[in-house]
Amino acid sequence: MRMRQLGRSGLFVSELCLGTMTFGGGDEGIWGHIGRLDQPAADALVRTALDAGINFFDTANVYAGGESERILGQSLKNLGVARDDVVVATKVLGPMGAGPNARGASRSHILSQAKQSLARLGLDHIDLYQIHGFDKAVPIEETLEALDTLVRHGHVRYLGLSNWAAWQIMKAVGIAELRRLAPILSLQAYYTLVGRDLEREIAPMLLSEGIGLMVWSPLAGGYLSGKYDGEGQAADGRRANFDFPPVDRTRGGAVIEAMRKVAGEKGCTVAQVALAWLLHQEVVTSVIIGAKRPEQLADNIGAVEVKLSTDDLAALDAASRLPAEYPGWMLERQGAYRS
Repeated sequence: MRMRQLGRSGLFVSELCLGTMTFGGGDEGIWGHIGRLDQPAADALVRTALDAGINFFDTANVYAGGESERILGQSLKNLGVARDDVVVATKVLGPMGAGPNARGASRSHILSQAKQSLARLGLDHIDLYQIHGFDKAVPIEETLEALDTLVRHGHVRYLGLSNWAAWQIMKAVGIAELRRLAPILSLQAYYTLVGRDLEREIAPMLLSEGIGLMVWSPLAGGYLSGKYDGEGQAADGRRANFDFPPVDRTRGGAVIEAMRKVAGEKGCTVAQVALAWLLHQEVVTSVIIGAKRPEQLADNIGAVEVKLSTDDLAALDAASRLPAEYPGWMLERQGAYRS
């Protein structure tokens, strides 16, 4: 398991990160479709991750209404994990109550939820605190100053964003620099062989600014797990009840066919090809993998041993690359004289 530097910081995280969205969901609602893992099942996954060299764990306050955070924190205690041996990331934004102030990226909600996340996790600090999405009702300055307060008080060590557009991230970076606030070091975003939209604006910006990328749903909600055909049909799987994130199935078939060919030649699984492709992308710092069973997690972890050749990468790129879109095709044309 390789360690990678998170953005322009001194923090090193494993190239795979254990996502805990499957921890604690009930019988109903979105979290029930995704997870429902109890404490012993979560302990088994955390142990499998640690044994493989994973030191990075991601959760969020909204996952199962806070149960994911509580279960993750208890797992670290149950397994006797030293605090400095792991990097724990969580997020804030979504509704955690009925009132209008119990949600969003306001100073009030951020400071309140950071305290509650620490209590649920049973930790004295959060390593990476992320804004879970963009809140158009709150000035970015207010959000960044609240985050800076948490860093200065020692409750949070590093800051990140999730699901922000390139212009929003750059605005935040500029404000933080201008006001000498704690910097934005990472972005958590969706990126897969069937979802490469990030490459248009976000990926070049991240590379330019030295911001780390954490990839969520690297198997496209199970679509790239190997259980599905190009139309998204499978005998079982999460997408039967929770069809997310959206996938262009007209293009997906060719991608899955190319992946199966590479998997056959490498003697690995289709899911491992999907994860290995991400680990070969320069912009990616860490790939978040989630699971319900230790054997499923172990299979995903095996992706770190899959080496894709130049020909493998070219074949996967040919099947999955984005169609040309303005201004990209114009920038390429006009920039040809600098090649």
